[in-house]
Amino acid sequence: MVDLFEKLRMEAGPLAKYSHLPDDYFFFPKLEGEIGPRMKFNGKTVLNWSLNNYLGLANHPEVRKADADSAAQYGMGLPMGARMMSGNSVNHLALEKELAEFVKKEDVMLLNFGYQGVVSIIDAIVDRKDIIVYDAESHACIIDGVRLHMGKRFVYTHNDMESLEKQLQRATRLANETGGGILVITEGVFGMSGKQGDLKGVVALKDKYNFRLFVDDAHGFGTMGKTGAGTGEEQGVQDQVDLYFSTFAKSMASIGAFVAGDKHILKYLRYSVRSQIYAKSLPMPLVVGGRKRLELLKTQPELKDNLWKITKAIQQGLRDRGFTLGDTSSPVTPVLFKGGVGEAANMAMDLRENYGIFCSVVIYPVVPKDVIMFRIIPTAVHTLADVEETLTAFSALKVKLDEGFYRQEALVSVTKAV
Repeated sequence: MVDLFEKLRMEAGPLAKYSHLPDDYFFFPKLEGEIGPRMKFNGKTVLNWSLNNYLGLANHPEVRKADADSAAQYGMGLPMGARMMSGNSVNHLALEKELAEFVKKEDVMLLNFGYQGVVSIIDAIVDRKDIIVYDAESHACIIDGVRLHMGKRFVYTHNDMESLEKQLQRATRLANETGGGILVITEGVFGMSGKQGDLKGVVALKDKYNFRLFVDDAHGFGTMGKTGAGTGEEQGVQDQVDLYFSTFAKSMASIGAFVAGDKHILKYLRYSVRSQIYAKSLPMPLVVGGRKRLELLKTQPELKDNLWKITKAIQQGLRDRGFTLGDTSSPVTPVLFKGGVGEAANMAMDLRENYGIFCSVVIYPVVPKDVIMFRIIPTAVHTLADVEETLTAFSALKVKLDEGFYRQEALVSVTKAV
């Protein structure tokens, strides 16, 4: 027998193995100042491409005013208690109604957090007789929700409809034996690759198989579709998405989330999602602020238009310069290089310290061992001048990588430990 905490110290997980490095630079970096394209990092102003502030609402003057006014009026305490017991309000109900109308669903339920909400929704709608079929590259919140499931689950190859059909055949045979149902889970936009989930391909299989579809559209809500109502709208299949989910932490630049669907299913969820039943209601300033954000999303289409202008400029500019961006079809812009963890650390430091560009660097185990990913998140408040500055920096980075510069001695001592 070993001491539990000693075991954790000796057997670090995939990311915990880097925990010996100093915080605040590669992991848990501190970006300071007003949220926007230019922020302070490590004592310097950097051009920031790392925030999911897609529509630029985080510092929109109307949003800031709504947040401040509602905080002054209500404080962060109201409403006190869980929504079911004493935490309901006219504003909570109004935001739900407005969201339902926007995403073209009968009803909406507010959630305190996106991650927690997805886990609890999955837990609420399946039992041990039911079967889950989910995309192999699903977000961690989906994976954790699936882990809670006490019945069978099958995973299909990412966005591969032939693989999904094979798993649906297995699930159907098993469901006929258990007397259960089938839940298919995928994402609208996959947050690392920027690929859209093939929602059209998934719903086409409803003609042959009996299943319900749950879509996590955290990165698609506000960015995809004619009105910004998400990836289901983008692909013309929103009416075939049985449960539509999004967080407020991306386009809405806030805290919270929602799930949308048929009225009778949403009523069931209100009485069954444990993370909401046993948690304090979403604070009033976040709800009132959420209503203002949704209003701007609907009434200022130029925000999404500018997001896509910047997205197209940086993605086309990178491709024209020979960079690999994978199959992104959303604002998420992964820039892929070949190299190891040490090279990734040197490249990130060079980019930040010498070119003044900050974007997230992604390494194994999130991507394969020989892949380095810099994930660029365009926003409506970036400019074409920001794009040109970034393209120039990445071109210089590529030349140095090809010449083997980043395989030399680390740029700073901390990278030697990576």
